[in-house]
Amino acid sequence: MPTPSDTEPRGYSTENLTVLKSARLSVAPMMDWTDRHCRYLHRLLSRQTLLYTEMVTAPALVRGGAMHLLDYSAQEHPVALQLGGSDPQELAQAARLGADAGYDEVNLNCGCPSDRVQSGTFGAVLMKDPARVAECVAAMREAVDVDVTVKCRIGVDEQTPDEVLPAFLEQIRDAGCERVTIHARKAWLQGLSPKENRDIPPLDYDLVHRMKTAFPDLHISINGGITSLEQARSHLEAGLDGVMIGRAAYHQPTDILAAADPVIFGGGQATDPIEVVQKMVPYVEAHLAAGGRLHQITRHMLGLFAGRPGARAWRRALSEGAVHQGAGPEVMMQALEHVAPLAEV
Repeated sequence: MPTPSDTEPRGYSTENLTVLKSARLSVAPMMDWTDRHCRYLHRLLSRQTLLYTEMVTAPALVRGGAMHLLDYSAQEHPVALQLGGSDPQELAQAARLGADAGYDEVNLNCGCPSDRVQSGTFGAVLMKDPARVAECVAAMREAVDVDVTVKCRIGVDEQTPDEVLPAFLEQIRDAGCERVTIHARKAWLQGLSPKENRDIPPLDYDLVHRMKTAFPDLHISINGGITSLEQARSHLEAGLDGVMIGRAAYHQPTDILAAADPVIFGGGQATDPIEVVQKMVPYVEAHLAAGGRLHQITRHMLGLFAGRPGARAWRRALSEGAVHQGAGPEVMMQALEHVAPLAEV
């Protein structure tokens, strides 16, 4: 691992500094959505945005030996592995497996409110046990050289966010966490579904911004309800270090990611989604040759042309054609005929 120079933030190697810069904008880890095919597509849209895996549970890797959950394409870098768990040593082992697989960051999930996650004593329920989270972070930091980060809520259930969030951040910072992403909503562990937990609890962006003032040494990203690059840029200009976007990046990937490099990172050109579809062809061919199905990839491409003429016809042609036995890249190219070139829009 290269030695950090005097001009780099303390504790950051050259590789980690690349991830730090990419964390200015990231795509949230989303179960059943941000799989390796989704991430490959997103990387074609933006060269710099930090991408996250779906949550992978530490027990699945350490006890279950499900190493296929770590599969990814080299082109996805910078890419982070999100882990779920609550046992420090098991998380340390899982983090080591992720680092050995080449992931640029390992993130601990302290924000998911689903019943399945709660039953495993991890996710948002960990907001109630910051000391355990600190133990987990310390063990993971000891095990790997890559960044160990945390994604959390502002609180859960009857907690008072103004009180619990600073205490939580202080403990994980003291354990060695230098980057945290804060979903600016409370999570209700009983009474609300995971979907409702993404919409019903009110957003408190001001609290997240106050945390940056209170913890200037922490790299803080904000998450929750952000639907445009303009909103993202406003949070960055107000002093936050990064912005994480979830559903909008998935459902309108071109709106969020195609212009991210010039708008958020200050370099490069906006990406044409038509060219992205064309670049997906070799990837699709390789997936099919390995025994995969077309719809496993194209389900992530339905929103590429959201808001443009022909978007509905594109979605219909792709969703109907991709499920047929033997469907190949020609389905994508035929669907593309419904979409007007960017210059004509």
